[in-house]
Amino acid sequence: MTPQPEPGGRPLRAAVVGTGAIAQGAHLPALRALEPAVDVVAAVDVSAESVREFCEQGGIPHAYTSLDDLLAEQRPDFVVICTPPAVHREQTVAALRAGAWVLCEKPPCPSLADFDLMTAEEREGGPYAAIVFQHRFGSGSAHVRRLLASGALGKPLVAHCQTTWYRDRAYYSVPWRGRWETEGGGPAMGHGIHQMDHFLDLLGPWSQVQAMAGRLVHDVETEDVSTALVRFGNGALGTIVNSVLSPDEVSRIRIDCERATVEVTHLYGHSNADWRITPAPGVPGTEAAAWQDFGPDTPSSHLEQLRAFTADLRAGRRPGSSGQGGRSTLELISALYKAAFTGATVRAGEIGPGDPSYTALHGDAPGWAPGTTTESTA
Repeated sequence: MTPQPEPGGRPLRAAVVGTGAIAQGAHLPALRALEPAVDVVAAVDVSAESVREFCEQGGIPHAYTSLDDLLAEQRPDFVVICTPPAVHREQTVAALRAGAWVLCEKPPCPSLADFDLMTAEEREGGPYAAIVFQHRFGSGSAHVRRLLASGALGKPLVAHCQTTWYRDRAYYSVPWRGRWETEGGGPAMGHGIHQMDHFLDLLGPWSQVQAMAGRLVHDVETEDVSTALVRFGNGALGTIVNSVLSPDEVSRIRIDCERATVEVTHLYGHSNADWRITPAPGVPGTEAAAWQDFGPDTPSSHLEQLRAFTADLRAGRRPGSSGQGGRSTLELISALYKAAFTGATVRAGEIGPGDPSYTALHGDAPGWAPGTTTESTA
């Protein structure tokens, strides 16, 4: 169904910040799919040539090389930020101060301190800043979330979160990748963040984490693989693996509950067919069959998140991946790094002002400081 403006209302004015691959391949098509309820009025990029081509190809009327000018002249209702992580905080703060809601690509910023500075600019009823966590969306996630929340599958017991991807040397030739100051972290921050967010969205709050990280192949500052053990607030125990060293690429979440195992396996997005629910012995067949009814298939996507985000904007309602709903994922990643680099068990809520891991994911760990690219493990 084509979205329409609110009765008697006007289209939401949208702007795209950063005109690279993710803006071209994911965000602009999703925004276009929401027309006429959304009107893409402008785009901005540091490259005048790139933004001009982006606007010409996308039929966008206004091209800018200054975000401040765009915000002042176009006054968008919301912006979609598709730039490298190091500039997310500055751009998010500028947009919020101008009264624009923000949907920011992951990772939202390089540290919890940056995230807290961003959210300090939010106001009750909006504008709010949300993170792009599109795997939370779609019919499969919604169905399984309901089953877990209702207790139909029984208590969650054992869980696994896997992001095992492959990135070659050419991938890290992009200057901002693999550096603490510009990317924030390695695969735990830049790749596995999606599955870890989905993990928390399904299972609820985490309570403590232990971890290891290594730099085994790539000549970068950050790690290229990490593993973690997580205890959840509901008592479940979980494992997390993040890698960019894995030729057989897969994204997977598995949750073993008292009455069933639920699993989703995909790469960059899931549909109903990617989910599997296996009942435990003794579960009545009619009940198990009902669990398999996912309803009409709505794949996870940027479009589904944008659809929900714009509905939240019109209602003046905080999006689920903003505020604490986004911070909990970044806090888990920060705790994973701290646990890996210190060897300590890190508990939820312990990373705050005064902790080195609050302002930088590498904390003050020897061998992992900016500029260090020698082979290391932790």
